[in-house]
Amino acid sequence: MPRYRDLFRTPEFTPLFLVGAAQVAAQTVSGLGLATLVFRATHSPLLSALAMFGPALAQLVGATTLLSAADRLAPRAALAAVALVFAAGTAAQAVPGLPVGAVFAILFVQGLVGSVGGGVRYGLLTEILPRERYLIGRSVFNMAVGVCQIAGFATGGLLLALLSPRGTLLIGAALHLAAALLARGGLSRRAPRTAGRASAAETWRTNARLWSSRPRRLVYLALWVPNGLIVGCESLFVPYAPERAGVLFACAALGMLAGDVAIGRFVPARWRGRLAAPLQALLATPYLVFVLDPGLTLALVAITVSAVGYSASLLYQERLTAQVPDELSGHALGLHASGMLALQGLSAALAGGLAQLTSPRTAMALLAVASLTVTLALAAAARGNGGERGTNTASAEVRTEAKRTRA
Repeated sequence: MPRYRDLFRTPEFTPLFLVGAAQVAAQTVSGLGLATLVFRATHSPLLSALAMFGPALAQLVGATTLLSAADRLAPRAALAAVALVFAAGTAAQAVPGLPVGAVFAILFVQGLVGSVGGGVRYGLLTEILPRERYLIGRSVFNMAVGVCQIAGFATGGLLLALLSPRGTLLIGAALHLAAALLARGGLSRRAPRTAGRASAAETWRTNARLWSSRPRRLVYLALWVPNGLIVGCESLFVPYAPERAGVLFACAALGMLAGDVAIGRFVPARWRGRLAAPLQALLATPYLVFVLDPGLTLALVAITVSAVGYSASLLYQERLTAQVPDELSGHALGLHASGMLALQGLSAALAGGLAQLTSPRTAMALLAVASLTVTLALAAAARGNGGERGTNTASAEVRTEAKRTRA
């Protein structure tokens, strides 16, 4: 089984890892600062949730118009440019007196740009690492997300106390700038994976090609919907416990980190196909306790245990990379990232709306029921698709698509 230190000996893995870590830290710190700023200004759970997860909604637009650029841009330049756009936008959100409408306009632009950035980043990862090491490599990236979120939310809470929401946003902008410098200085120049001009029409054609396979459709839905609904629960942490939101987010990041370490490093390949659906069920089930209005300790335990289930996404991503040809890896993984973030944004909006009609804890429980229902339905559909037979069929489709592309 590959070891973590072997990954960091691979050329360019370390700088790509550091770029991703810096961006996660930046988004964590600035997201908490912006959500707090908007909540203090509007006292709206809906707008607060959208302030933290709203850019994800723009990912849906980007996934249908811009995503073909993910395989048609030079990775180093693209990653540096994306980080610079986020740095400038985050700094602009810290301007005193900026209208809430302008704040969300900036979030929309950041989401559009981010839809391409995710495809570029994870497509580059498939070039840097052999296919059989993608899962452990992606697990390291996810572990960095967990660590950076734990540190970021803790630091963000401290910055909110010592500085202000606007000061916290400026720290986030500085971290985005650091990511741009790391990308420019640490990555080598590479040609785009695919020739041709990026366009909305090409994005639509490739999306249709990826969506034409039933096994891929099931994998995409499993990657997007159950997790997105639980992120909707997390989007309510600020209105649920305004003074403790940083601790709640840190516990979620800790659980995600533990799950990614277990799946990426210790679970044998022969078990992975059986664990994806149970892990997603674990993701939803602990949130059912919120209907009982639990105390802080029980809420923290439920959130931590739940987040272990996010590791199911590693298993579904491994299936996805086995089901697409290499020249579409950036687009396919970008579609996963954009669809996932779009569902997170939609779920945050749904959660905020439900919380305003009922309460944050009731909304969390309702979203957990919805996530668990979708997980069970997708598991049943996958069994009906034939399990391993479906995977083998998808692999045959990949070989056919690769031959068609070369021809």
